[in-house]
Amino acid sequence: MKRSLLMVLCLSVVSAFAGVYDIEEFSAKDAGTPDDYIVAEFGGTLKVAPADEVETLQEGRLVVRQKFEDPFGESETSYQLYQGGKGDLSSMTALTADGVDYSKLVSAKLYERRGMSADKDVEKVYFDGKAVYAPGLTTAIVFIDGSPVTLKGDAPAAEEEETVAAAVPAASSSDEEECDEYDPDCEDEDEEDYTSYKTSAPVDNTSADDRDYAASDAASDVGDRFGIADEVRFWTAVGLSALAVTSAVIGIVQQSKAGEAQDAYDELSEINDKILSACNTDANPDKCRAVMSEKAGNSDWSLANMQKRMDENKKTHDSYATARNIWFGVAAGAIAGAVVLFVW
Repeated sequence: MKRSLLMVLCLSVVSAFAGVYDIEEFSAKDAGTPDDYIVAEFGGTLKVAPADEVETLQEGRLVVRQKFEDPFGESETSYQLYQGGKGDLSSMTALTADGVDYSKLVSAKLYERRGMSADKDVEKVYFDGKAVYAPGLTTAIVFIDGSPVTLKGDAPAAEEEETVAAAVPAASSSDEEECDEYDPDCEDEDEEDYTSYKTSAPVDNTSADDRDYAASDAASDVGDRFGIADEVRFWTAVGLSALAVTSAVIGIVQQSKAGEAQDAYDELSEINDKILSACNTDANPDKCRAVMSEKAGNSDWSLANMQKRMDENKKTHDSYATARNIWFGVAAGAIAGAVVLFVW
């Protein structure tokens, strides 16, 4: 029974922490605003869309999930779903993940990369019933049932066109327009070209490009390391929370055992006081003999044996009380550590 209770408490803590990456309800009252990707159809604003209808959108329809965050922190962050016509999505990547229930993506916060703080999710996310879209992202991270899932997609159509355009070879120099030798513009171009070659040494941009790439890679590596550190802190906080629950349960058990030992000590102490009180008075020696005779049938009630049992009960109580204090201290420290790591 105790083991089952402990397991339930641990799972409850893990679920509570995992919930920070999910949107519990769509409660924002702000009006939906159209943009280049979603077109308004009713008076220049978007209408609220029920969450359970997102995955069954008709062709040509689009839903945007908008995040409303108070910059002053006076009110809680809220979300809402708005529906409208599908605009131009060619600049965005259609993000999908195999084996993931699309309805869960509707309420899952979207992140640029792993390890980001729970409140740093993307503000606008678009849904067409098949894929997920976010401006500027070709991959994204969501948490489904507490586990990170990567959304991937193909390059946007606009990028593909730029790639094709870049692959077209430049016109050859033979196709360039020839100018007359008396043309002053032609002479100016020749002089400019001539001076460009009259440098003391050839210009090599390779090293500069290498430095740029190295700096970019280093920045990306640092971001990944910090992202991983954030995720490690999060799961460490979850572990500390589970430890706190476990320690608290053990501390409660120790407290119960200490109480039982204290009750046994108090019971023997009361009997011992009655015997000593009756035997130490000269006015009524018969009462002392009566008390001793009542307990004479049980050798455990001898004064020496009673004192020994009282000492054992006292030591047992002190032992359980010490263990209780230690486990409650561990629970308090684990809770404090989890709160610091989770808020950090």
